[in-house]
Amino acid sequence: MPKKSNFISHKNNHKIQEIGRLIMRFMNEKSSKIYNYKQIAEGIDYRNPRQREQVIQALHKLRAEDKIKEVEQGKYIVNLKIEGTLTGVIDFNQTGNAYVKVEGMENDIFIHAKNVKHALQGDTVLIVTYHFKGKKMEGSVLEVIERSREEFVGTFQLIKHKDFGFVVSDKKYLNTDIFIPKGKMLTARDGDKVVVKMLKWDSDSKNPEGEIIKVLGAPGEHETEIHSILAEYGLPYSFPEEVEKEADEIDRNIHDSEVAKRRDMRNVLTFTIDPKDAKDFDDALSLQKLPNGNWEIGVHIADVSHYVIPGTLLDDEAYNRANSVYLVDRVVPMLPEVLSNDVCSLRPNEDKYTFSAVFELDDNANVVNQWFGRTVIHSNRRFSYEEAQERIETGTGDLTEEILTLDRFAKILRKDRINKGAITFDRSEVRFNLDENNEPIGVYFKMSKDSNHLIEEFMLLANRKVSEYISLSGKGEPTNLTFIYRIHDDPDPQKLEALRDFVGSFGYQLNLANTKKVAESLNKLLKDVQGKGEENMIETLAMRSMSKAIYSTEPIGHYGLGFEFYTHFTSPIRRYPDLIAHRLLQHYLDGGKSVNKQEYEEKCKHCSNMERLAADAERDSIKFMQVKFMEKHLGQEFTGVISGVAEFGFWVQIPENGAEGLIKLRDLMDDSYMYDAKNHLVYGTRTGNQYQLGDEVKIKVMKANLVQKQLDFKIVK
Repeated sequence: MPKKSNFISHKNNHKIQEIGRLIMRFMNEKSSKIYNYKQIAEGIDYRNPRQREQVIQALHKLRAEDKIKEVEQGKYIVNLKIEGTLTGVIDFNQTGNAYVKVEGMENDIFIHAKNVKHALQGDTVLIVTYHFKGKKMEGSVLEVIERSREEFVGTFQLIKHKDFGFVVSDKKYLNTDIFIPKGKMLTARDGDKVVVKMLKWDSDSKNPEGEIIKVLGAPGEHETEIHSILAEYGLPYSFPEEVEKEADEIDRNIHDSEVAKRRDMRNVLTFTIDPKDAKDFDDALSLQKLPNGNWEIGVHIADVSHYVIPGTLLDDEAYNRANSVYLVDRVVPMLPEVLSNDVCSLRPNEDKYTFSAVFELDDNANVVNQWFGRTVIHSNRRFSYEEAQERIETGTGDLTEEILTLDRFAKILRKDRINKGAITFDRSEVRFNLDENNEPIGVYFKMSKDSNHLIEEFMLLANRKVSEYISLSGKGEPTNLTFIYRIHDDPDPQKLEALRDFVGSFGYQLNLANTKKVAESLNKLLKDVQGKGEENMIETLAMRSMSKAIYSTEPIGHYGLGFEFYTHFTSPIRRYPDLIAHRLLQHYLDGGKSVNKQEYEEKCKHCSNMERLAADAERDSIKFMQVKFMEKHLGQEFTGVISGVAEFGFWVQIPENGAEGLIKLRDLMDDSYMYDAKNHLVYGTRTGNQYQLGDEVKIKVMKANLVQKQLDFKIVK
């Protein structure tokens, strides 16, 4: 009998726990509402007397565990200060489910779509965690602590014969439509693309309420979609009048009194090498042979800090933007055009203020001396990359000897960098030929050649040496001076192990013994797959195994470049962190004390966030243009490579134009397909057919959705 009694008690306790979970799920739907036990019983569909008795027992248990509070006799509310609550940032996927990233926790916490409450993408939320049905930890949102944003882009749908409408978001992760009452519609017409501001979201309302603050235009039109992309990421596409006015009033003259404070390098041969369509030339190189046989090479950077002063409207605007945004058809600059393309741009045959890193190199490219400081230069010539490349390849043309000398040094620096652990990801970038109406008439790929590597190596040298100069004393001891670094953490070991196992199935090896071996074998892998069918797939997976580079005041090093100290110093026209680096370098050259680390860490976080938004906007603009380009190819067949696999389908990329389209599993009619995440494939349960990352497949272009920036493909047998 005792055994039986214990069994029943244990079983009953388990049942009460299950009812407790149901109660918490129900009450969390409206965590600010007070319930009596009858409302709770009704809410979880426990209606008969026996079940209601169990509900009362579960409520007593939850109260004892501090998960709920009894605000007055028989009335309960969720206790938002309970144990098991965590705060984090929510990230939705396409299915409507989400994950919450909690600082300090290794794994993100899964939130089912029905438990996300009123949370939206990127919000900071309070969640309660539990183990549902013995599975791994998941959670429910209790409340939204802070909205990540209030403005969204979507399509306005006017409800006919009514005085209201809804805005349907362009992004699938916004899991609700926004209600627009009468008087809050601006001039929007049914079907217009708009920007909507969320005003409130009552706890008992299914939809948030908002007002339309900007009408962008008709969906699918070029200007509408480009402005939609910028609005989606909160990026501006024009400067406030007062900022433009302040920029226009800047003194553009070169003054003898200012030149006297600088190192005058106007008589040293100097030139720029940039893309042929560039207008903002923020770096130049100078070259001269010294009497001792060594070479003096100057890396000259536009002295933006001379013109953009802290505390001005211009500086505030530049900081808020944090970087220029490069879309397919335009640049949204960090600085007004009068600065970016005129005053600060190192145009040929003009004297310019610069901030320089000047190196004395021996014939083996060893740095034997260095100098940092403000200068004035005069660029003698502007080269495009193509013109510089022509001199490297043919050995003919003006300044060929100088360019070949720099190219020789760059190749030594690059080889040394790779030998010391740098990883050589050298992926091509898709570009479009556009007509006068911004219609894509062709696609090409931007490839890095020797002329690109030449500039890259000297910019890397300047960035590295500036950060070392700040961070280390003459004896090599840490100075502990606060500075802004560009850091790149070591790869996630689990991702590297998964990559090693996966490439092993293709006959490739990855040595994970130590950091140096990882870099060496990754470089060998990237070289070995060149020209192979699996090249794109393995390059993609290798990239995904890497951490993301960010800005920080903590100099943990740059894994991808193999540098212990690294900063961004060479592009202050288009990156605010470089402007910070200039100001701090001058501050320390002047003997200044270390600045407030916490203040600069906040600046680092802001700049990293804005860089990510700019990259997302650039990616969206490329997707939009690819879809626009492929509109002309509906019904046509192409050979593509599987570039991504998910539980609902897989993506296929067309190598000749970079366009990527989705094959939905539900459209594969020959079998029922399952997803194998470990092996990056889907397989037919009956036929055993497989579609794996990197496989070549023949597809037909079925649909081009400009608004969603999505292509739908169909497998052709």
